[in-house]
Amino acid sequence: MTGLDERRRSGAALPRGPLAGFAAGSLGMGVWVTVPGLLLLYFLTDVLAVAPWLAGLALLLPKIADVLLHPWIGHRCDVEQAHRGHRRRLLLAGCALPLAFAALFAVPGGLSGASAAAWVAVFFVAGNLLFAAYQVPYLATPADLRIGYHERTRLMAFRMVVLTLGILVSGLLAPLLAGGDDATRGGYLRMAALLAVGMLAAMAVGVAGIDRLRRAAAVPAPPHQAGGWRALAASLRDRQFRSLVGAYLAMSTTTHLVLAGVPYYAEYELGRPKLTTVLVAAFVAPALLVTPAWLAVARRVGKQRALLAAQLAFAAGAVVLAVGRPAGLPVLVAAVAVLGVAFAGMQLLPFSMLPDVIRASGTDRAGTYTGVWTATEATGAALGPYAYALCLAAGGFVASAAGQAVTQSPGALAAIRYGFGLLPAAVMVVAVLLQRRYTLDDTARADVAGA
Repeated sequence: MTGLDERRRSGAALPRGPLAGFAAGSLGMGVWVTVPGLLLLYFLTDVLAVAPWLAGLALLLPKIADVLLHPWIGHRCDVEQAHRGHRRRLLLAGCALPLAFAALFAVPGGLSGASAAAWVAVFFVAGNLLFAAYQVPYLATPADLRIGYHERTRLMAFRMVVLTLGILVSGLLAPLLAGGDDATRGGYLRMAALLAVGMLAAMAVGVAGIDRLRRAAAVPAPPHQAGGWRALAASLRDRQFRSLVGAYLAMSTTTHLVLAGVPYYAEYELGRPKLTTVLVAAFVAPALLVTPAWLAVARRVGKQRALLAAQLAFAAGAVVLAVGRPAGLPVLVAAVAVLGVAFAGMQLLPFSMLPDVIRASGTDRAGTYTGVWTATEATGAALGPYAYALCLAAGGFVASAAGQAVTQSPGALAAIRYGFGLLPAAVMVVAVLLQRRYTLDDTARADVAGA
């Protein structure tokens, strides 16, 4: 029996204390994933008077660096693991992320338009780099542990619940702290500073939790193999990984597109900006309740089938949102809740399938695989808002400064609605088609059943 088979069939359960500590790190990451995705495009177009096409570029171009930096950080992560037996130094470096988060919204009063977009882009690059320094070793942790197929899902379920809590709290608090309907530059800065303090505390707890998990169930680090571009190419030759990461790119793009569109949909389609917090709550809150259900479904039918069901549910809910105001507010909120239920599955299941792929590859390159994964996630986080910004620009959406009232054209209003509904549904169909090519799950489940 190989070491991989032993790990797959291992029934060892991780202690709850270290699990909770590990999951706490996701609170800080949840703030970074949520607040820029939810508010940054709106901050640029409706507070800093940046044209939609330029605002979209300011969020997209920094992600180009991520495509190169994340895999490189993954390689450095593997080197650290091989030489030191842990990845702690990168995690600690990533704890500087809250500083970049605060700076992102600290745009000087004299800057607007293109200069304000440049400020945001620079600190977005810095923040993404620090986020990668934390996220890559964080997500490599499950592949470093002597645990099996179902226990990896349980570990990620703990993470998902805490991540959802971070997304929910920051998604609800951020618009309110920024000033609600009367948000100003000062309000956004206050919001960023307060949330940054919470981010730092949560990320520090996460580092301590990872140390405890490693002491409980770490797999000894093997001698490090060749890294760099060769390791990156090897990971991309992995057919199972390509299928999973391709589908995840489509999923990440879709969810970030929806987040970017929430403030516009609430203000211009529903006519009530305060509904932003209601829609965010409807999108995120279900995950706190249904994550255990997704865990049970994955145990019964497998992660792959459960993930396909989540993707199809998301596409169906998005189509309803394209109807807009005539559907009625209760129906629209219910549709957003369906997206939220699906979102919970799309966060839990791919992240628990990633260590399955890494362990099945039989390599010591967990960091490299995770670096490619996080680069994909970062790319989706940029493509989503950019795609929505292009929809706004195509519809003739007019940017404005804080406090300035603008009447949007019928074309712009249609772009807001269809960009929030039909476009996410179409991209999610692409995710389904890519996900269907993943076949490792059947093998992994057969190993568990045969144990």
